[in-house]
Amino acid sequence: MRIASIDIFRALTMVLMIWVNDFWTLKNIPKWLTHAKASEDYMGFSDIIFPLFLFIVGLSIPYAIKNRVLKNEKKELIAKHIIIRAFSLLLIGFFMVNYESIHEESMPISKYTWCLFMAFAVGLIWMNWKKSPVSKRWHIYFQVFGFAILLFLAVIYKGGSLGESWMKSHWWGILGLIGWAYGVNALVYLYSKRSLPIMIVLWFIFNILCVVNSINGITSENEFIRAFSPIYTGTIPAFTTAGIIVILLFQKLSGSVIKWRYISLITLGIVQIIYGLATRPYWGISKIQGTPSWLAICTGIGILLFVLLYYIADVKKQVNWAKIIAPAGTATLTCYMIPYFIYPIRNMIDIRLPDYLNTSIIGLLVSFAFALLVVIFTGWLQQKRFSLKL
Repeated sequence: MRIASIDIFRALTMVLMIWVNDFWTLKNIPKWLTHAKASEDYMGFSDIIFPLFLFIVGLSIPYAIKNRVLKNEKKELIAKHIIIRAFSLLLIGFFMVNYESIHEESMPISKYTWCLFMAFAVGLIWMNWKKSPVSKRWHIYFQVFGFAILLFLAVIYKGGSLGESWMKSHWWGILGLIGWAYGVNALVYLYSKRSLPIMIVLWFIFNILCVVNSINGITSENEFIRAFSPIYTGTIPAFTTAGIIVILLFQKLSGSVIKWRYISLITLGIVQIIYGLATRPYWGISKIQGTPSWLAICTGIGILLFVLLYYIADVKKQVNWAKIIAPAGTATLTCYMIPYFIYPIRNMIDIRLPDYLNTSIIGLLVSFAFALLVVIFTGWLQQKRFSLKL
């Protein structure tokens, strides 16, 4: 079962994520569009995109698990799928975040070659080969070859300021953080028998952890324990828990007069935004610090956008406007990975656009066109039956 508004919401967020991730190539763009610095009490447009994606992961979990239950899959098999999927996201995120701290001079290949091999390996391992036109006998060989590439990249890796360190978890990267949020929420949701009260309790726990972390800083100095910080600091998984709660409330209110469904969720979204703004003097609004105010405001925005898109796409059936970006909502990982091929190749062959195409409004338009082309190419790959799947 697919909800049109969730796919469209995911597609819009993915397009915007590719767009804002390209801002590093631009000059003289408005500050309100960019990420805020760690020391700033401020939230730019770019700081809203990632939490929206985490929220959408939560919106999707109840439907994904319901589909597997309807196929009579046992709970243990569903849990295994969740764990493998979460671990896959962690593994890809682990490699991606270490790419950022490569010490190129200490390695036998350039950092761009390393990145290109990493993206190629991800494609080989997580390609949905079963639905591809490639003969079944080759599938396992491609996946084994992909893992061999990742092992090679790990063996030759050198990081740090002098090439003195090996790969570390650092901050796990976007995909890794999604993996943590998805894994813990999906497992709790599954084993709580899809209980709304339990998910609400979990949401409060994550919010409390977020507050405690903002007051006392509960991130451990121990490297092993610190690797789990995306969970015990609360902020990241709270977005996903909120998405699950919204869907469960939406389903619970389905038998009531439809206006109460909207009023309830709109009220919840507005309350979250008001709470975030009201607590700003205590903690500030900061994505990098993961403050409770940032968590609340972005959660509120996510709730309101979902209600709006549901009304447009699922009630009024107005979906044609989103057809051009549809592949970003159904082949999201494929879409996300494509820039990891483009950027290294561009740097290796030293392609540079004229400055006027990388500056101000013109630069933003060119960058947005790039994001759309990535989505269109993703759609073309889908038509050829090549798509990544975790």
